[in-house]
Amino acid sequence: MPELVFADPAERDDLGAFVARAVRLDGQTVVRLRGRDGGLIDSWVATPFDVLATRTVRGQVQPADVTVSGNELLAALAVVRGDRVDPGAARDLQWRSALPPVAHWHMVDDLPARVVSDLADRGLALARESAGPHGTPPAALLDQTVLTVSGDGMEIKVPLRCLFAMSGMGFLGTNDAGEQVRVTATDAWLRIDARFGAVVRRRHALLPLLV
Repeated sequence: MPELVFADPAERDDLGAFVARAVRLDGQTVVRLRGRDGGLIDSWVATPFDVLATRTVRGQVQPADVTVSGNELLAALAVVRGDRVDPGAARDLQWRSALPPVAHWHMVDDLPARVVSDLADRGLALARESAGPHGTPPAALLDQTVLTVSGDGMEIKVPLRCLFAMSGMGFLGTNDAGEQVRVTATDAWLRIDARFGAVVRRRHALLPLLV
């Protein structure tokens, strides 16, 4: 049976806030929990924008890599106030997204969080104007490049869907003038880290398999 262990209640509450935002975006979401050396848990969700969101908290998870229901995990974190939490039954088969590598990330640039937040707000306003019959922004808009950053010999194009995911997960909206958002990348992946979490997306589409 899966189990989470937290030495600090604040870490449990941080994970709860992350899961609550993911459930608001998608009521059927699942959360992948992966233990790391040093007593860390990486939590992952797939957002409706085809972008992964992640947050790291201090604690332990058994087994070391397990996927659980977002709703069940959220309920457990809200109800159980002790240091051990049953996150619900494993739902590993429901996780369908590849995860990025742990190593080989290159620092590209630091951006003012206010600039990124303003770009996300303008994109959301444009999306409302051009949303389809089901309220979904067109893919062409989501894939539009809103930022191009360069550093360490890399030029990284950031699509609007990444900023939508950051806004939807509550990672943006700070009033701190000095707060920064960090952009890192590998040959295949883009990652944007803000104070309350990060979003991750493949830089290039996977080529289809030839039959």
